[in-house]
Amino acid sequence: MRRNPTTFVGLAGSAVAVLGAYGVMHRLGRTSGSTRQERARALPGDELIPSATFVTNHAATLPAPPEQVWSWLTQLGWHRGGWYTPRWVDLLLFPGNWPSADRLDPDLMRDLRPGDTIPDGPPGTAEFVVELAERPRVLVLHSRTHIPPGWDERFGAALDWVWTFTLDPVDLGSTRMLVRNRGAVEPGWLDLGYRAAITPADHIMTRGMFRGLERRVRQAATS
Repeated sequence: MRRNPTTFVGLAGSAVAVLGAYGVMHRLGRTSGSTRQERARALPGDELIPSATFVTNHAATLPAPPEQVWSWLTQLGWHRGGWYTPRWVDLLLFPGNWPSADRLDPDLMRDLRPGDTIPDGPPGTAEFVVELAERPRVLVLHSRTHIPPGWDERFGAALDWVWTFTLDPVDLGSTRMLVRNRGAVEPGWLDLGYRAAITPADHIMTRGMFRGLERRVRQAATS
């Protein structure tokens, strides 16, 4: 059976386009919004995983001083303030969670301290432990719980993950927010899969968080 050369050209072109788009998303998942200087900057929490297999850096400038942005971070968590991501992201990734909070709630805000936990799922599943909380400049969260249940015993799977938020004041009462994910995954096949699938998704998640925070601090300033 003769095959139309045009078909092969079309398939090859589609494959190149898909790979190119994936390459762009993977790079954005590692670096979106951040400068070279920010990516090279040593941050609190880096020392917790000295031999990281993945590192991502995302940054944005928010129209509020660090103290105001910090207040929103104190509400983070499952069945708390959420992650300020778009609702479609919440439904896709956290279908059992509440919508992200649109206001500061005194019942959700708290004075974060080392050892506090921030839930990222139903009780007994994923959570973050606060390693460092220097209001209103640095928040370091740490987790070893973000692997599917039972994978540790079946596959020897392990994920050690540090999530660092830094809030630096900039001109005109704004905040430069840098978010770094740093982690180590075992075994090797899971590390490869994690970096292939989760890194591009990290761009969507974090940019959504930045946009959500920007909208909320603007609304708070005008209300």
